[in-house]
Amino acid sequence: MGWFEAIVLGIVQGLTEFLPISSSAHVSIVGQLLFEGRDPGAAFTAVTQLGTETAVLVYFWKDITRIISRWALALVGRHPQDDPDVRMGWLVIVGSLPIVLLGLLFEDAIDSTLRNLWVTVAMLAGVALVLWFADRHGGDNTRTLDKLTWPHGITLGFVQAAALIPGVSRSGATISGGLLLGYSREAAARYSFLLALPAVFGSGLYKLKDLGADGAVAWGPTIAATLIAFIIGYTIIAWLLKYVSSHSFGIFIWYRLGLAAVVAVALLTGTLTA
Repeated sequence: MGWFEAIVLGIVQGLTEFLPISSSAHVSIVGQLLFEGRDPGAAFTAVTQLGTETAVLVYFWKDITRIISRWALALVGRHPQDDPDVRMGWLVIVGSLPIVLLGLLFEDAIDSTLRNLWVTVAMLAGVALVLWFADRHGGDNTRTLDKLTWPHGITLGFVQAAALIPGVSRSGATISGGLLLGYSREAAARYSFLLALPAVFGSGLYKLKDLGADGAVAWGPTIAATLIAFIIGYTIIAWLLKYVSSHSFGIFIWYRLGLAAVVAVALLTGTLTA
């Protein structure tokens, strides 16, 4: 991978990570176009996601440090266990277990079979319908994160695990689940950001060992892509939280369906290879 390709993919990663349109699908599709049919790989995708998740860490720094500090104090008996921040700390930990366990269990399939673009097409279209249903039947919810329960937090952890399949979208799956459970759009989006932190950082650090193993992706371009993803991702977080507070997800639903159709045509005509 050259510097130009890495910069383009870094921009794609930053623009799509937090929107419910699947960053992994976009990186795979654009990567194939740049590499003349060759997928940039799961390792490159996981490592560049470290950039966008660092953006989450910076943007929510006050919330995250407050949650961690109160959780730690409660752990040693110096803070009430029923504090919403303490509960959130535990829910993020427990809610991250499904994606970690399933990611390790199905690692080979995630790195190969599930990256087939026909699978991506099916997920882009299928999750678009799920998001439409959730947005239509849960769009007027007002439940906030301080009301997040253990069953709901764990359920959303399993929902997030579906994002191991390119085309699903971590935010799309988690937000849909949150809406169906009665949470507001902004609350569902915020929890999807927080819940993704342990999983994405863990995956990115774990995949560092695979980077450049086949000589396709070098360290320099990957670092550049990760930095670009961080900068763009940070601006997208602020925009998305403001947008979802007063808009439906209709634009993303139609975009997913349109992209699924375009990729399907590209596969049928040989422009892309599955």
